[in-house]
Amino acid sequence: MKKQKIQFWASIRQAPLDSYENNIYYNIDSLQTMRSFKRFMDIAALVLSGYKQAGPVEIGPVNTFYSYNPVEGLRLRVGGRTTEQLSTRFYAEGYTAYGMEDKKWKYFISGAYSLNNKSVFKYPQHFIRASYQHDTKIPGQSLQFIQEDNVLLSFKRGENKSYLYNDVYKLEYKAEMKNNFSVEAGITRTRQKPGGIIRYELIGENGSSTFVPEINTTEINLGFRWAPKEQFYQGKLYRTPIYNQYPIFTVNYTAGIKGILGGEYNYHNVSANIFKRVYLSQFGYADVNMDGTYIFGNNIPYPLLTLHRANQTYAYQLLSYNLMNFMEFISDHHAALNIQYYMNGFLLNKMPLIKKLQLREVFSFKGVYGGLRNSNNPTYNTNVFAWQRNTDNEISSFTFGNKPYMEASVGLANIFKVLRVDYVRRLNYLNHPNVSASGIRARIKVDF
Repeated sequence: MKKQKIQFWASIRQAPLDSYENNIYYNIDSLQTMRSFKRFMDIAALVLSGYKQAGPVEIGPVNTFYSYNPVEGLRLRVGGRTTEQLSTRFYAEGYTAYGMEDKKWKYFISGAYSLNNKSVFKYPQHFIRASYQHDTKIPGQSLQFIQEDNVLLSFKRGENKSYLYNDVYKLEYKAEMKNNFSVEAGITRTRQKPGGIIRYELIGENGSSTFVPEINTTEINLGFRWAPKEQFYQGKLYRTPIYNQYPIFTVNYTAGIKGILGGEYNYHNVSANIFKRVYLSQFGYADVNMDGTYIFGNNIPYPLLTLHRANQTYAYQLLSYNLMNFMEFISDHHAALNIQYYMNGFLLNKMPLIKKLQLREVFSFKGVYGGLRNSNNPTYNTNVFAWQRNTDNEISSFTFGNKPYMEASVGLANIFKVLRVDYVRRLNYLNHPNVSASGIRARIKVDF
């Protein structure tokens, strides 16, 4: 086959290759067979992607092999995924994990089938996927591009004992169009059991307590995304967007259905997000995220409402509130604003000596405001679960008062070309238990 390809290209080449050009082809081909070069590429792929190639499958990611949390204790995990060497149209991944403290096995398996004879991760995506997961989760956490059992996320501030044991069955469909418009649809069956200090507790009007062992939901969802003239770098699994002056719109609708596949609740969740990069000429640029959610329904327990995305690690997370505690704020309607302002060295480049370090100024502001209707608020309704409490038996979950939650940060990016470090300040709700008024957070970010 290789010889036929060489003959084909030689037959259509307008001018034959000279000896120098032939040597280049020979050296490149020889390089691919060198054991030392193949070993170097294998190690580089392991460092950059976290996976070890093993024929038609890859083992990893290595940063999840070991992690720790107070509920599971030492958590050991091993997993892997198939590659295009096995199949272009079919993709599978999975893992198994074990907690040394809770002595329970966790596992995940997923299979996807491409409907356009391309990898399920390549543009335009068009696939169906089925998955099952039995694992723990911090309520309200939906981390993108990073696993919660990443070893670097094992280090957390404050109390970290609020976990759920989930069984999630999911069937998904996704289709991307050439105009950068995409559609997602699916059905999800979920069973949630409390773990750690979480209690599903109903408190009657006479003060009596009833503990609910689990909740079951069946959801159907439909989502739309439109990103005009979007461009991106395509990796094996992830895309790195190249943002332009056009906004990105996302709308999602989820319906909880009672009585289907064991679902116990009826509700409707509508959410929308707008992202826009604003260019400010020599003053840099700002990434602006605006989002909002409204949940229709009554007597909905808090695990099915919006538990705002908090971060108790020491890593700076762009889409999380970095000084908010897990499960601290709960709402059934909210609006949020997230601004990341990159000044691109406008100030630091004017300082002698400092400018040689090529540091970049970065600022951020995050705010979220919402509420909880009386029909879903345990303060007024005894038919929903009581407010979550911490190990000191203090109420540790709240809804918003008469002001939004706000935090701001100032930091330096491009440290050693890869590191961003922020000083983050929480601006209000400082009377809540176990909160931090300020902190230093770091993030790996490659600037070009």
